[in-house]
Amino acid sequence: MGFRDRWYTPRTAAAILSWRIAVGVGVAVAMGVAGVNWIGAVVAGAAVYGGLVLAAMPARERRAAIDPFAVGEPWRRFVQGAQRAANRLHETVSSTSDGPLRERLADIAEKLDHGLDETWSIARRGNDIDGAVRRLDPTGLKSKLETLEKQAAETGSDDVGAALESVRSQIATTERLQDQSARTADRLRLTQTRLDELVARASEVAIGAGDTDAYEHDVDDLVIELEGLRLALEETNRP
Repeated sequence: MGFRDRWYTPRTAAAILSWRIAVGVGVAVAMGVAGVNWIGAVVAGAAVYGGLVLAAMPARERRAAIDPFAVGEPWRRFVQGAQRAANRLHETVSSTSDGPLRERLADIAEKLDHGLDETWSIARRGNDIDGAVRRLDPTGLKSKLETLEKQAAETGSDDVGAALESVRSQIATTERLQDQSARTADRLRLTQTRLDELVARASEVAIGAGDTDAYEHDVDDLVIELEGLRLALEETNRP
């Protein structure tokens, strides 16, 4: 959340409109501090008022540390690609001449930074899903299934039948997780392509040759898509 986003919040607005605070502080200074005239009281009151407004602003969010090597492939590749794209975008912003356009691009870059954070969260979740699949051991389960199917055909035992159903259920769970992992990887691969495209377009916007509003809209769309993907994955944690 950049300064502009933190400024335009209900909490900040309420503090700005609290003129009674400024008046009260000015009166208190004038009455309680010897030797301070009314001008000094107003200045002191305004200073305190400004401090109260800044204190009311939401704190800048601390970004989680991103370590691509904490996840396996293909998730590591997606995170590294998103990091490279974010770095290129910030380089474009840094090379843009000072002024409103650069400030606008800086705000858009912060939004894409949020997209990088979402990519990192998705990659960790995808890595967790792959870890769960490995623990279930699909190869071992299929081997067990074959063995139990032979035993069931030979003995018709109820115990063997129950074991067979258990293994089939575990295999079905494994296949669902594998399918979710594959679909998530496909979505991230597509968003990576769109991210690279957006970073390339930033160069046009930086020199005034691109539509800034349309560009910001497309960045917002990508970030919203990543947020939606992350939320969908989090739903799998719920019973």
